[in-house]
Amino acid sequence: MPERCEVFVSGLDASIDVVGGKWKVLILWALGDGRKRFGELRRAVDGVSEKVLAQHLRELERDEVVHREVHDAVPPKVEYSLTPSGATLIEALRPLGAWGCEHKTRIEAIRNGPGATVCA
Repeated sequence: MPERCEVFVSGLDASIDVVGGKWKVLILWALGDGRKRFGELRRAVDGVSEKVLAQHLRELERDEVVHREVHDAVPPKVEYSLTPSGATLIEALRPLGAWGCEHKTRIEAIRNGPGATVCA
């Protein structure tokens, strides 16, 4: 069976496809501080399950924004880091993060205001 051919409408479409979802951006952000082992990433990205983290790391590696390095050791040691492409992606995300910091309180107030669903 032939693989599916990806065709993007625009650069924004391609970018959103690579970082789509809640966890991928947070994984990339955590790797912006330097290489990390799987357990370190899991602790840095609070709330992500092992299964989802592993899946997203594979996808980010496929898209060549994350590098997976296996060290010949016992027990096996695997580290993840940003590729040069991933480092430029982090730079592109910084203004988005700054916007979020600037508007976080307002967005929380809107979403948690009167009529909002109560969090359990």
